[in-house]
Amino acid sequence: MREWLYEAGIGETRAALIEDGMIVAAAIEADDDGVRAGTIASARLSRIVIPGRRAIVTLDSGEEALIEPVPGGVSEGARLLVEIHRAALPEPGRAKLAIARRAAADAVAADAPALIDRIRASGESVRLLQAHQPDALEAAGWSELIEEAATGQADFEGGGLRLSLTPAMSLIDVDGWLEPAALAVAGAAAAARMILRHGITGSIGIDLPTAGSKAARQAAADAVDAILPPPFERTAVNGFGFLQIVRRRAAPSLPERVQGDPAGAAARALLRRAERTPGAGTRTLTAAPAVIALIERREDWRAELARRTGAPIALRADAGLAISAGHADAKNP
Repeated sequence: MREWLYEAGIGETRAALIEDGMIVAAAIEADDDGVRAGTIASARLSRIVIPGRRAIVTLDSGEEALIEPVPGGVSEGARLLVEIHRAALPEPGRAKLAIARRAAADAVAADAPALIDRIRASGESVRLLQAHQPDALEAAGWSELIEEAATGQADFEGGGLRLSLTPAMSLIDVDGWLEPAALAVAGAAAAARMILRHGITGSIGIDLPTAGSKAARQAAADAVDAILPPPFERTAVNGFGFLQIVRRRAAPSLPERVQGDPAGAAARALLRRAERTPGAGTRTLTAAPAVIALIERREDWRAELARRTGAPIALRADAGLAISAGHADAKNP
């Protein structure tokens, strides 16, 4: 049986598609994500970057987006209705702006469906999780999924994967100890499962071992086709074992989220643990200084955690802890 597990957490909502007790697909929406793909919004053309080709629009929310091409007859300062084709993407240093197009003439302003609406529309069963219930997400491997997203590493029977994020594409390297043709097929299937589990989109390269024969290369490509749902495009596996896949990119993948904002990901994970920490009295959250500083800045997060736990919240920075090593404790009154 397949079902979506959905959790409205503090600072983010999260969902995982479970099949046979394992996570086969997952998604996160953070409260500071900005505009979602599919949103139709009013905007002002604030700056033309390349005449006729690229400009920046400012949405009424204050968020900026790239618009390509520049709509004909629209000058700087003019207002227009735009449709968001890709949300902003977190990257170390500076996030990539959302990408917009001019909306259709008959379009009206509307928000894109939220995560809960999208999974309900999928046709799969949806189960809403509460903090006082057994942790079904964790039982399915949620922490392991986030660790994979952070490190880019995942094991499969016969080898391992290493994901590297680059500005141009996501690269998955396959390595292992099986015979090359068998490793190419097993690695291609494992890479396809990683792509699906982590919501990896855009241009994706898979570096397989050189399989040798054309039949072995085709078998590896067939393994991808059997796992990844359409629509997507791919090349054949070339003689050097390289396969490229293109999937429509509308939102950041889990690795982009976690690696692009490690302190934010760690802070939200710590809030999740704190909400589920048993006991009474003050909840003390201990974490690396960058994580604690972020939670200190978000009074709304602390207030919501206090409301959900019915306890005061205390924060303690520990410079000796890794970013992901925060913990929560409840002190009995």
